[in-house]
Amino acid sequence: MKYKMGVVGLGVMGASLARNIESKGFPVVGYDLDKKKVQGLLDGPAKGKAIAGADKPEQLMEMLEQPRRVLMMVPAGKPVDSVIAHLRPHLDEGDILIDGGNSLFTDTDRRCDDLAAAGFRFVGAGVSGGEEGALLGPAIMPGGPKEAWDALAPIFRAIAAKADDGEPCVDYMGPKGAGHYVKMVHNGIEYGDMQLIAEVYDILHRAAGLPPRELADIFAEWNDGELRSYLVEITARILERTDEGGTPLVDTILDEAQQKGTGKWMSQNGFDIGAPIPTINAAVEARILSSLKTERVAASKILRGPSPEGRGDRARLVDAARQALYASKITSYAQGMAMLRIASKEYGYDINPGSVAKIWRAGCIIRASLLGDIRQAFERDPSLVNLLLDDVFRDAIAERQDGWRHAVQAAIGLGIPVPAMGSSLAYYDSYRSARLPANLTQAQRDFFGAHTYRRVDREGVFHTDWTGDGTTTKGSDTH
Repeated sequence: MKYKMGVVGLGVMGASLARNIESKGFPVVGYDLDKKKVQGLLDGPAKGKAIAGADKPEQLMEMLEQPRRVLMMVPAGKPVDSVIAHLRPHLDEGDILIDGGNSLFTDTDRRCDDLAAAGFRFVGAGVSGGEEGALLGPAIMPGGPKEAWDALAPIFRAIAAKADDGEPCVDYMGPKGAGHYVKMVHNGIEYGDMQLIAEVYDILHRAAGLPPRELADIFAEWNDGELRSYLVEITARILERTDEGGTPLVDTILDEAQQKGTGKWMSQNGFDIGAPIPTINAAVEARILSSLKTERVAASKILRGPSPEGRGDRARLVDAARQALYASKITSYAQGMAMLRIASKEYGYDINPGSVAKIWRAGCIIRASLLGDIRQAFERDPSLVNLLLDDVFRDAIAERQDGWRHAVQAAIGLGIPVPAMGSSLAYYDSYRSARLPANLTQAQRDFFGAHTYRRVDREGVFHTDWTGDGTTTKGSDTH
């Protein structure tokens, strides 16, 4: 018997994906340097299933049908290169290696080129959904050679999550590292979504004085409407949970968030390619600030500010927070989709934003009902440069703008930090502004560094002798 897919790396995600693949009718061979993991899978959940184990890489390749399809589920970075080196001597021309981890897209670009030169095909596939998604159906974002996608499509379509209309949440993203780029943006938007929800919780908890149990009901109600999403759903479930003594569990958790790096990668790349993503940047910075717990505790005893407890109008704040969360989420997605457009041109990925929105509708962490609306926006106008310019979303934000501004103003007035929500509103206001104060910034740059400037009333590049006789000269921009 020849097996359809090999899975290398049988940790939680790898083992779950192996079981998912087998359950859809594709026999699997599992391999791991830790033989206990292989045996644990075979003796446990894979017992009686069409899942076999291999002791050595050559045995793995011998058991697979050609061209071989091998999915690697190992940590990003050096471990991926190590596994490739481990498997490479046993590959034949045309075989397909798939990296299903959270690899940096530039690493995937490099690996694609390197393996293509040797006659192998390399696919970088972003996989979202956690352990449950891996087992029951994740969102999958593959990039690499188109012919490799064609060979993998039947398996990936079978194991992917299904949206409400039955469509599988997987599609070809583009060449080389396109899939991992889309996954990076997905994770950055996830950072933003989580921070926005946390800020709404903070406003309503501290300013309106609402206890976690009441907030759980509010988030559950929101999840039945336009804000329906996985993250809003689990927020309601988190807020209703109590510990053994009846204390809300969320109140016992240290306010110190961690990160794995994908959000940081998106922020860094946004600066590299000139894509403004202030909501995601603010979310990354908020996590970094949260890690300074000792410093914050000390500062709280010294730095003065208003006291927020119980000073907000409950009913108005709850309604404003709902509107602010929806408008901020749209703005955050607009930033992410615009970044995909810019990066696609920069790296030659040819990413289709509509396809991306389709994939994210189910299975992944940021799945939400509004992704169906986002997909429709790009179907109405495939050349849409920014989601905020779509008529439907333009009107949606216009209807919620007063509540959005009230929530941000209330938070600032009460001394409650809302970096992601405030950044979302600032992005919206900056994007809709026909004129920004960058004219003064450019004049400052020309003053201290002769960086030149352009004018609104004539063509060309100019420099002024600001400290001398004030002469303005026309020249070329060489700075």
